[in-house]
Amino acid sequence: MDSGKSTLALQTAHNHQSRGRTGLIFTSQDRAGSGVISSRLGLQSPAIEVSPELDLHKFVVDKLSQGSRIDYIICDEAQFYMPAQIEQLAKIVDGLGIDVYAFGILSDFRTKLFPGSARLVELADRVNTLQVEALCWCGARATHNARTVDGTMVTQGEQVVVGDVAPGLEIAYEVLCRRHHMREVTARSSKAAHVSTEPLPFTQKG
Repeated sequence: MDSGKSTLALQTAHNHQSRGRTGLIFTSQDRAGSGVISSRLGLQSPAIEVSPELDLHKFVVDKLSQGSRIDYIICDEAQFYMPAQIEQLAKIVDGLGIDVYAFGILSDFRTKLFPGSARLVELADRVNTLQVEALCWCGARATHNARTVDGTMVTQGEQVVVGDVAPGLEIAYEVLCRRHHMREVTARSSKAAHVSTEPLPFTQKG
């Protein structure tokens, strides 16, 4: 999160489209709503919502059978895909010769791999870390996602709960370095800890 993955997904689609290539864009549970891929920079594009029941391979084969041209496939929020759907993407690459680009995060707020991400790492031809590094509030490289409920970091609960990084939300997310994730120190709790209740060491002259 906050690493620009959706921006890169949209940029990748744009690069292909600018060269006259035609493709499909899939997403799942984007912050902007169903059937949309959005970036925090304000970019967005219509997309096909991936529900747990959707057979991606059959969907693509049906499109091809109807005469559609598909040169590439963009998959955003791939961590939310079912492991079987990741296998279907591999089948599309190997059997249909279509390039598939998947974008997502590896682990959840509990530092556990998403099942879809784990299967993607196991099957992908290549795994790249995004060059735009997300930063923890302390300035270190952020490697973990934290979930907060009413401003308090939590480490228990459902694996998938849709939220965003905007402050003030009931359910929000924050990227942290490993040290601060393990200590459960968010930007908000860090500021609170540094607020002193002691009087300032000034003397008042009469």
